[in-house]
Amino acid sequence: QPQLVESGGNLVQPGKSLRLSCVASGFTLDYYAMSWFRQAPGKEREGVASIASFDSSTYYVDSVKGRFTISRDNAKNTVTLQMNSLKPEDTAVYYCAAGPDFWRGPDVLGIATPDLYKYWGQGTQVTVTS
Repeated sequence: QPQLVESGGNLVQPGKSLRLSCVASGFTLDYYAMSWFRQAPGKEREGVASIASFDSSTYYVDSVKGRFTISRDNAKNTVTLQMNSLKPEDTAVYYCAAGPDFWRGPDVLGIATPDLYKYWGQGTQVTVTS
């Protein structure tokens, strides 16, 4: 049975770092773009970062550029999100998802809407507060 399992969420102070991991089982990541979404209370689910299925192209929402880094290890069926310089506005439940590559233009990766993603994890809570 295909499954994504996230881990690494925690409560941290502003300016600190967290590393989220997502492990896939029951299917291979090779053919999917892998993305991280987040959802804060009362807000819509937001695409945070994505990494293409077949190369190292990445996408980041403006609010996390320069602070977050997404990476994948297809051999280990794992995707990670390194989050540095965390801010209170990063507080949310973070979800890992497998879906289609979404190209905004030649060699410019975007992120597809949540409804297009095939597999989702259960989410991991990230809370940033002093």
